[in-house]
Amino acid sequence: MFDTRAVREPRKDAQRNRTHILDIARQAFAEEGIEVSMDAIGKKAGVGPGTLYRHFPSKEAILASLLSRHHASLDERRATIVAQETNTGRALERWIDALGDWMLAYHGLPEPLRAACQVDSALTPTCLQVIETTEAILQAAQNDGHARRTLRGRDIFLGALAVTWASGVNAADEGTRAVLRDVFKKGWSSD
Repeated sequence: MFDTRAVREPRKDAQRNRTHILDIARQAFAEEGIEVSMDAIGKKAGVGPGTLYRHFPSKEAILASLLSRHHASLDERRATIVAQETNTGRALERWIDALGDWMLAYHGLPEPLRAACQVDSALTPTCLQVIETTEAILQAAQNDGHARRTLRGRDIFLGALAVTWASGVNAADEGTRAVLRDVFKKGWSSD
């Protein structure tokens, strides 16, 4: 019989490898966007494919690990917004801005986040958690009459994702994000 109390902590060298791979992937994603290949990440980290894939079976798994750090700062922003805003409509607006900033952590991130909403991936739990938080903020705004009742947290998440994606395309300019955010706000707001 298997004794669940006997589960071992990962070896120190395995923990170092994992941390090193994440550091290299963070740098690569920041410099090149998320299109960088797993092979390139492994080469830059100086680890073989076996080591890389043992720690991270997919690029989405690497992104999920990296986004957990970004998610912590997103949750801090949520707490700040909730503490500072008595107007739930303004709180929702600020939350949508925070979502957009989070979605811009790496160039090209909106696409895997969108895909994670349709198919199960390593990013799906993160997306679901953010959608759940968005739903709570949206419901407060709906209860106070600041947001249309027909909306769901998922709709707001996907709308913010669309604005973020469109802001990152080559045809966008400096004002694109602000204009699209304003158009999106006029769509969710009941004011």
